[in-house]
Amino acid sequence: MRGGGMIAAAALLAVACSPTGDEAAGNAVSSAAATQFANNMAGATPPPSSPAAPFSQSDKSELLEFAYSYPAEAAAIPALVNTFRKAMESSKADALKMAQEDSASAKASGYPFRPHSLETEWTVAADTPRFLSLRSQTYVYSGGAHGMTGYDVVLWDKVRQRETSVKALMTSPTAFAAAIRDRFCAELDKQRAEKRGEPVVAGDDEFTKCIDPMEQVLVPTSKDGKLIDSMTVIIGPYSAGPYAEGTYEVTLPVDAAMRKAIKTEYQDAFAKP
Repeated sequence: MRGGGMIAAAALLAVACSPTGDEAAGNAVSSAAATQFANNMAGATPPPSSPAAPFSQSDKSELLEFAYSYPAEAAAIPALVNTFRKAMESSKADALKMAQEDSASAKASGYPFRPHSLETEWTVAADTPRFLSLRSQTYVYSGGAHGMTGYDVVLWDKVRQRETSVKALMTSPTAFAAAIRDRFCAELDKQRAEKRGEPVVAGDDEFTKCIDPMEQVLVPTSKDGKLIDSMTVIIGPYSAGPYAEGTYEVTLPVDAAMRKAIKTEYQDAFAKP
């Protein structure tokens, strides 16, 4: 969904013996990250964040059933609230316009109009001292035989106080893909076999072949809220199997190869295998 425009994000050279503004800022960020990590390892309790309530909005009309929600952890961050508000307003406007056009077409053609649906729910995948990782599930129905479900991820860097991307944490997408591919393909085929009731044998059928995990939604996850301990690859319907098989979720615990494919400045935020 992110590639489709649901959520968008925007991104001094000097000669001197003393550090430049950017270098000083970078040193400050590194120092803050190191202090925060040290405190976490020592068991220090981080200061409580401002209280916030989870957000939820829904309404239903003859044209459209709409719902949008996100958790309190996101509601406590003004920048994310603004991002989600814009995404909610634009997606609702687009969905309503499509429903209006479909309704008018149905009336002109003399066939029944089926009300549309657009429902998005954001949930917490990881809330560690360094990162807040949020994942969404969006259900869309526009009058066809069935609806479709899509997924997205938002990653908030608490130290830098800004949104970042999962791929920005990697030394390179190519290196990360190489680090996880074998484990990903094996686990995907294991889940395929469970759903199909028989082993997967690679052949001409696209649904027997492995897929590129980097083209899917990658979500940093954490079980204990201390460190990112796994990466979950979410694969929507039709990508790894027929619609009837639904969504696949391949969770890969952090191992040495995956951690090596993370930039050095972020490695302390990931579990050690």
